Amino acid sequence: MSSTILNFKGMVCPRCIMAVENALTKLEINYKNVSLGEVQLVVPLDSEMESKLSYALINLGFEILSNKKSQLIEKIRSVIIILVHHQEDPEKIGRLSEKLPGILGQSYSSLSKLFSEVEGITIEKYFINQKIEKAKELLRYEELNISEIAYRLNYSSSQHFSRQFKSITGLSPSSFNKYKKAKRKHINEI
Repeated sequence: MSSTILNFKGMVCPRCIMAVENALTKLEINYKNVSLGEVQLVVPLDSEMESKLSYALINLGFEILSNKKSQLIEKIRSVIIILVHHQEDPEKIGRLSEKLPGILGQSYSSLSKLFSEVEGITIEKYFINQKIEKAKELLRYEELNISEIAYRLNYSSSQHFSRQFKSITGLSPSSFNKYKKAKRKHINEI
């Protein structure tokens, strides 16, 4: 049996994976694997079933991506989200210019150019925004100090982290929790 890969926009966390798995199960669609932004089906869907799945996913806040550019952009987003939000080892974050080509099999310059053209923001800026949102989360928990957060997010120093945090949020990391108006964003809104 051949398999088909479907790519989705909006999948950013393990709960998203569970929601998509539930939608597939309800529609009795056989699948091999569901990961962030992607489903590997056992058999290709006919147009009627793809429409039903698309409708179910839209109601969950997801969208099937049909063109190659959109699929690649979503893969870039997914890789960055996994690197920043779903791992504990700062060494795994590494340098984006080395990580993305290794994972996606394309040069960093072509990935960067495409991302900037489609999203209107550079990959690096998107990556920094994700790191700052993760930092906000870690600051809210109040379990790690600023140096530990800087280390976890693979910053070269706590000063570099603090400068970048302030340039994005307008607040220093130590001031962030003091202000009730300082809200976090959803990962998929960045």
